[in-house]
Amino acid sequence: MKPLAVHHVSVNVSDVDAARRFYTEVLGLTERPDRPDFGFGGAWLDAGGQQVHLIQSDSTPAPGQHFALQVDDLAAVVEELKGRGIDVSPPNPVGTSLQAFLNDPAGNGIELHQVNGAPGA
Repeated sequence: MKPLAVHHVSVNVSDVDAARRFYTEVLGLTERPDRPDFGFGGAWLDAGGQQVHLIQSDSTPAPGQHFALQVDDLAAVVEELKGRGIDVSPPNPVGTSLQAFLNDPAGNGIELHQVNGAPGA
């Protein structure tokens, strides 16, 4: 097997409307119109060439579990989010990249990742 890419990640959320607003209005994802009716609440979102699927569920996020969104300028994104009252960690180097972390309204971990953003990269 040789995977081509990650097509989507599914994220359990207790309040689909609150999560949809957070992911679209705060993080800039766009809602897809092609979500099938599976008989439960949810939303399909675009994040660049991949998708984030919000799934209605009351399950609790596992500690450490997260997915990453790649950004061009992490410092600017962190400042923008802080300006909106979002609790987000400062950018920290990891290898030649930078990362910061925040949680969605359901408590799911989200990493913001800037490739080749660390000093000396």
